[in-house]
Amino acid sequence: MSRQILTALLLAVALPIQAQTIEVAGVKYEPMTEVAGQKLQLNGAGIRYKAVFKVYTAGLYLGAKAGTPEAALAAPGPKRLHIQMLREIDGNELGKLFTKGMEQNASREEFAKAINGVLRIADIFATKKKLTTGENFSVEWIPGTGTVVYVNGAKVASEPIKEPEFFGVLLKIWLGKSPADDQLKDALLGIQRSRSGQ
Repeated sequence: MSRQILTALLLAVALPIQAQTIEVAGVKYEPMTEVAGQKLQLNGAGIRYKAVFKVYTAGLYLGAKAGTPEAALAAPGPKRLHIQMLREIDGNELGKLFTKGMEQNASREEFAKAINGVLRIADIFATKKKLTTGENFSVEWIPGTGTVVYVNGAKVASEPIKEPEFFGVLLKIWLGKSPADDQLKDALLGIQRSRSGQ
């Protein structure tokens, strides 16, 4: 074996495999991001469908890969959920859908503890009036600080949502027992399945 081939093989083994940017419906999700000074990796990304219509894309970032809802919800450290709209939606309607999704997937006790955050996020979207195609929002959980919401990259509230239960209840909209979209749940957990008829 030539020295050049041997060197190339050793380099290939020594260098970490570079994670790839994932493109979902034309929206790019970088393999890594940073929240509160900590590196997070893209756990998975997918599309939220309503009937045959693509509504938005979503990407979940965690400190380490999680293949089950339980592991994702229990993951320590910062977390980030990023959503980009693929069609226009009324902000008030989105807030109501989120509230309904949280109510359906959280226990009564969890929902009660997260109620301040539930009301705050519904108010954020009601104030925004509407989200148009191409607009985005992110929700970040920062231990010791709380949940911070960004719309189009700008922080939308002066104070974070302090209740630690809120971010978990929010994530259950997509990862709970009655998720908004089963295929999107799988995609956020890094499980790739083809959508029938697509």
